[in-house]
Amino acid sequence: MTYRIAPSILSANFAKLGEEVLNVLAAGADWIHFDVMDNHYVPNLTIGPLVCEALRPLTDAPIDVHLMVEPVDALVPMFAKAGANCITFHPEASRHVDRTLALIRDHGCQAGLVFNPATPLAWLDHVMDKIDLIMLMSVNPGFGGQSFIPHTLRKLSEARARLDAWQEKTGKQVLLEVDGGVKVDNIAEIARAGADTFVAGSAVFGAGKASDAHRYDSVIAALRAELAKV
Repeated sequence: MTYRIAPSILSANFAKLGEEVLNVLAAGADWIHFDVMDNHYVPNLTIGPLVCEALRPLTDAPIDVHLMVEPVDALVPMFAKAGANCITFHPEASRHVDRTLALIRDHGCQAGLVFNPATPLAWLDHVMDKIDLIMLMSVNPGFGGQSFIPHTLRKLSEARARLDAWQEKTGKQVLLEVDGGVKVDNIAEIARAGADTFVAGSAVFGAGKASDAHRYDSVIAALRAELAKV
């Protein structure tokens, strides 16, 4: 199993955002997770395509855009143009999930669905051939710093079984990402349940003092060490 750590910039210092991104990547992060909230689908307002466009020249690392917005489709081309590599969205927020997935892929990005804690995995029955990853929310979306919901472990196991069966049938790997409350003391348990990609916001960006460019090394190393035990 190859594991990916994707720090969420929702928890970064926005006054030094470019520097923050470069520092977590230098410390060993794999992806940059980009939380887009519209104060409509979720009760918070964050960042848009212009911020993605500003960060894109800084790195070749994948930018993983999570759209917590409604409607979805108008923002897809904007984030693709801004440099997103992967775009995920919540099926409840799309008028037509199949068309939204096709729109993302038509714009050259990997496409995925995001499942809230109460959203059933049954959506996968209809779109497995059109997705590159799925993401399970282990908190209710809208704010950083929340605690991991334990029920997510069972749902991760169910999702892993579905994805493994699909890979055995078609040869295609679909990544399984988890977002919310991931930290050093639970990442191994989350990996054992089936996740291979881990969004960590406050666990990473909350480490150390803002003036210390190397403050992320130890926490990302600790996350890797826990994953190595799986």
